[in-house]
Amino acid sequence: MRRTLVLGTLLALGALVAINAQPPDPNAPKTLEVEKLKDNLFVLRNATSGGNTAVFVTADGVVIVDTKLPGWGRPIIDKVKELTNKPITTIINTHTHYDHVSGNVEFPASVDVVVQENTKANMDRMGPVLGREEQTSAPSIFKAHGGVGLPKRTFKDKMTLGKGADQVDLYYFGRGHTNGDAFVVFPALRVMHAGDIFARKGPPLLDANNGGSGVAIGDTLAKAHAGITNVDQIITGHSTVMTWADLKEYSDFNKEFLAWVQLEMKSGKTVDAAAAEYAIPVTYKNYTPNPTQTKTNVGVVYNELKK
Repeated sequence: MRRTLVLGTLLALGALVAINAQPPDPNAPKTLEVEKLKDNLFVLRNATSGGNTAVFVTADGVVIVDTKLPGWGRPIIDKVKELTNKPITTIINTHTHYDHVSGNVEFPASVDVVVQENTKANMDRMGPVLGREEQTSAPSIFKAHGGVGLPKRTFKDKMTLGKGADQVDLYYFGRGHTNGDAFVVFPALRVMHAGDIFARKGPPLLDANNGGSGVAIGDTLAKAHAGITNVDQIITGHSTVMTWADLKEYSDFNKEFLAWVQLEMKSGKTVDAAAAEYAIPVTYKNYTPNPTQTKTNVGVVYNELKK
């Protein structure tokens, strides 16, 4: 079991390394860029901080979506204070990975943390942060902080927080990046935070150790596109803001990849041979190739299809 947990964490860390070319420097200044999407909705970014963080300012307080890597909770809190004098009341984590949940531990214990129920199970069993000297002996970041930052509430398929202009709708449509990817919708603003099930335009990170699926991800994205209405903008996990049409395109990209892998497997190709042949179709010319992730994804799909 421990080996499985370590592999899952390595996958998440590997994604960060692939994005940033090298692991983030924990001693680097922690500054955040602010992108204003609406008068009361902001995205906080830094290339070495982890996933994109949304800040939604409501009448009664602030809702945070994803809290980045260890050490980034306080910079998020400080930046929110520059944007509003309202208290942070709620954190929503789109999934379990360290670059989206670790900042949770730096927020007051009174802050409500909400996740999809599978993500709670994944967070409960998270191992230590890897890539550090203490990796073999350290407790998980949540255990090291006495459980602060772990989810207090969960949902299965859908949950609504608040109402009217302050409403937030949470959806789950199935396995993809993990088995607990939440789509976070701000209906009054026609904006959604997709987390890493739509991290960027390119091969997805499929964390099979946390329930991710290369067989299901295309259908899951399609269900989200069909089941959620009145959204114009999508905050991605690590890239720029996308459109609703981009979500449909990304669903098609993943479905086509699955169909291609199925043909490669049927023809008897090994994972290495299949991955070496893959090229992103010209239809998706603005997608960024990632041969390493492609090879991993071919392996994930092969393993799923063998079951």
